[in-house]
Amino acid sequence: MLDKLPDETTLYAALQARDASFDGRAWVGVTSTGIFCRLTCPARTPKPQNCRFFASASACLEAGFRPCRRCHPMAAGGAGPDIRRILAALEAAPDRRWQEGDLIAMGFEPSTIRRTFQRLFGMTFLDLARLRRLGAGVQALADGESVINAQLQAGYTSPAAFRAAFARQIGVAPGKFRRDAALRVDWIETEIGAMVAVADATSLHLLEFADRAALPREMQRLFQAADGAIGFGTTPVMDRLRHDLGRYFSGDTADFLTPLTLVGTPFQRRVWQALRQIPAGETRSYGDLARAINHPTAVRAVARANGANTIAILVPC
Repeated sequence: MLDKLPDETTLYAALQARDASFDGRAWVGVTSTGIFCRLTCPARTPKPQNCRFFASASACLEAGFRPCRRCHPMAAGGAGPDIRRILAALEAAPDRRWQEGDLIAMGFEPSTIRRTFQRLFGMTFLDLARLRRLGAGVQALADGESVINAQLQAGYTSPAAFRAAFARQIGVAPGKFRRDAALRVDWIETEIGAMVAVADATSLHLLEFADRAALPREMQRLFQAADGAIGFGTTPVMDRLRHDLGRYFSGDTADFLTPLTLVGTPFQRRVWQALRQIPAGETRSYGDLARAINHPTAVRAVARANGANTIAILVPC
């Protein structure tokens, strides 16, 4: 879906002209190759019937396209020097409790920065800063730190505030996780945002973007299904996942070798398996998917199963 972008005729003309004014505002997915690009990509311009335009790189990925290795569309194309300066400041002090006053002190108008970050990253700068702080806490727990040490490493002076922020974002308070559990939670930073992964020694059970509203509910369901036997840390499956995601975001391949455990009803699992069979860059309607699993009248049920998918990217929606 396009967000405040011109019509496709205008966008295709911009693609033909390699118009740099659209860098960071629009991306093109090429259905004949399964690749997505900046509109300034030096590759040969695809035919218009093979183009799909998107308002974010993450939307391209969610549609099943993989990044072009020539124009590197995952780079923050719309991030000018001001945004890069703010991001550098965040990287230098990820555990800082950032406020709008800090942006003003740096010479920026908070409302302008808020809109720009929302357009580029799908969240405000302050939301991103809060997520980075929480991510530091999750990573500390995954590294074996105690809850209190994780809280301090994340820059929280109040244990109650850390517990509340953690439960609000992850769905379960940090003290409820077990050290000896087979299922492990880890935090993975990617080019399009932080992700939360849950895996055991043999397969991946959940992979979700950390800022997704459904994550707390999904984690609570998994926690209940596992009788609370979930802890923090990494597993060989997490290592495989990081390798697969790295190759995917670099544009090498959309073939994932990470083993999955699809947690859902038999019908949901059939839908998710059908989603995994869709070639990169191609789309299927809910009706197409319903026919593919031999339930041609179950279009609404297919749509619900699609929305209930808890393994992002590897099971495309």
